[in-house]
Amino acid sequence: MNPIKDVPESMRLLQHTRPRTPAGLHAFLRHVFDLDIPRVAVMAGSTAPFEYVKRAFFESKPGAAEADPAGADLVVWANRGGGKTLLGAVATVMDLLFKPGIQVRVLGGSVEQGNKMYEHLIALLDRPKVRFALATEPTARRIVTTHGSRVELLAGSQRSVRGVRVHKLRVDEVEELDREVWTAAQLTTRSGKCGDHHVSGTIEALSTMHRAYGLMNELVDRGTGADKATQAGGARRVMKWTVMDVIGRCPAELPCAGCRLWDDCRGRAKHTDGFMPVEDVLKLRNRCSDALWSAEMMCERPSVSDSVYPTFDPAKHVHEEPPGWSGMGDRMALVAGMDFGMRSPFVILWAFVRGPGADATVHVVDEYERRGLTTDQNLRAIAARAAERGWPEPDWIGVDPAGGQRNEQTAVSNIELLRAAGHRPRWRREPIVPGLERVRRRLDRGTLLIHPRCTGLIAAMRQYHFDPERPDHEQPVKDGPDHLCDALRYLLCNLETGWGVRTGSYL
Repeated sequence: MNPIKDVPESMRLLQHTRPRTPAGLHAFLRHVFDLDIPRVAVMAGSTAPFEYVKRAFFESKPGAAEADPAGADLVVWANRGGGKTLLGAVATVMDLLFKPGIQVRVLGGSVEQGNKMYEHLIALLDRPKVRFALATEPTARRIVTTHGSRVELLAGSQRSVRGVRVHKLRVDEVEELDREVWTAAQLTTRSGKCGDHHVSGTIEALSTMHRAYGLMNELVDRGTGADKATQAGGARRVMKWTVMDVIGRCPAELPCAGCRLWDDCRGRAKHTDGFMPVEDVLKLRNRCSDALWSAEMMCERPSVSDSVYPTFDPAKHVHEEPPGWSGMGDRMALVAGMDFGMRSPFVILWAFVRGPGADATVHVVDEYERRGLTTDQNLRAIAARAAERGWPEPDWIGVDPAGGQRNEQTAVSNIELLRAAGHRPRWRREPIVPGLERVRRRLDRGTLLIHPRCTGLIAAMRQYHFDPERPDHEQPVKDGPDHLCDALRYLLCNLETGWGVRTGSYL
């Protein structure tokens, strides 16, 4: 059977009801599924939950003139009980009904979480107005429509994910997903024609955020918020809503004075139309600590109790140009920090320095991070980057002392390769704990600043963490952010322990 043409008349008629506008989509969901999804965000910085369904269905803002193209992956950061799993199922059902032949896969951060979205899917498709769309009875893992659309539930393993080539992948509670599975999932999607519609190959990640150094934190850091234009080329659009964006209308007779929700609500719930009853929200608030409520219900950054750099604050430490630095010229020095790697990332950070040694203000102005290249290839790439920026050769590059070990195959060390390329490597053996304290001290004093273009380092400073299962262990976990943070330590160590800078013209 041709999945597009040879379909029952009932499915052909359904296509004529395909929503063409956001208002039409909202009306369709109310009429067919009895869902009244909030269309107005209550809290500053939030996105209305309906905005997610709209973007997922239309794949861009219908008729929008802004630079927000179809094809951007979506990251949905929402509160516990905020409807993200149900809305992910709604988006999937709408794809199945109106994009003939579409292939969608659902992946859960846990088996239980994946099953929750799948159960919502089955319940939605059991509604009388759309039940005819099913080609067969749903199985434990698969749903197929009469015009060839299909959704399957994936197991949370690399093997399950690596064999997938689909139009849409929806990942529920990505915070709980194994990082290696998430990495494998990045190559699963493809764009294609589904009936008369072009469908972009995209990944949608839906989750709460309860780990200061977790995967969801990383996705939010590297995505773009509602106040920034999404860039073409696979950028992620971050959408967030809190419990206050989905709370139901508070009864007029319920006083605001003394209410446990006042600090967050400020009377807003007297005018909301969400789906979480006020009485339930009040019960949840009374059961929660302030930290748990802030992270999982108000979608604020989680506790940084296991963070290596808990005082790092982008509002304080991220600057395009520090005050008073304009026109300083040769009163500043350019230095760098480097961490060698091939299978692990090769990293270099460039920084301008103003002032002497431990009292200097350090402004990290650019970063380079690559895997899978030889040291020679990386050195050519960083030379091209420096030429592009118009920067001189760094006075020196602080490196990992282990870079002095000779390669077993070439009999040449990384430090020797640096020297051969005309660089001035510097190194000093120092235990990691004093190096971490150097960074913390600078953060406290405001003498370490980072340029906004250094997105990798900014994310690493937030994600670098200790093992929560080993509270007495002073070594941070080596799971990704450590490479950029190590390069920063090598830079500061060599700046503060006697190497200084070559020119000294700023002293």
